[in-house]
Amino acid sequence: MKRFHLLFILLAFFYGCTHAPIQGTTSSSAESADPQAVVERFRLSIPEIFQLLNTVVFEYNGQKFLGLGTLEIDTNKHLFRVACLNPMGVKLFELSGDERMVTTQYAIGVLLQYGDIAAAVSTDIRRIYFNLLPSSEASVWKRKYRFHYRQVWDAGFIEYIFSRQQGDLVEKRYYDENHIIAWQISYNGYRDFKGKRFPQDIILVNYQHGYTLTVHHKELN
Repeated sequence: MKRFHLLFILLAFFYGCTHAPIQGTTSSSAESADPQAVVERFRLSIPEIFQLLNTVVFEYNGQKFLGLGTLEIDTNKHLFRVACLNPMGVKLFELSGDERMVTTQYAIGVLLQYGDIAAAVSTDIRRIYFNLLPSSEASVWKRKYRFHYRQVWDAGFIEYIFSRQQGDLVEKRYYDENHIIAWQISYNGYRDFKGKRFPQDIILVNYQHGYTLTVHHKELN
């Protein structure tokens, strides 16, 4: 990957993804046996509007980079706002957008010469926070501990994997038109927070560009 691509992806990752605290709950045995009931229960557990503070670790080519991000999300309207700081507290950029568009409120001058930061940030935010539910037309495979839902997405297909016991989304995978996995997201350590569910950690692996993003929740409002 070219140097500019590495840099704008690296900085994009300081934005955040996130999750919440306190003990989790499990679905009933009847719900865990019904794939549609599992999805509906999870839909009702997703927070609609929230603000996050996260630490983010970006790994590429044997190197690790640490950042701090703040993120505001409205899942109903698919709106987001993100700001990124480096470990010294220097603001790198601030962006806002929706499902299709993104606007740069601020970007430190040195970043502008390395590529489209806004596109990199908004792409991964959308992948992580939006479109978390399979459609009712998705094909379903039942496993002992998980349900797999698969449906057409862009040029390929997307797969959602839910835990049968807890009823949470645990993985989201995208395969290209050649059925080769392009990226996947793991949602780990779900907790209950004010009647809603959040994963404590999120790991995004981009196989196309060879990077891994690990996000850990620091504060949720």
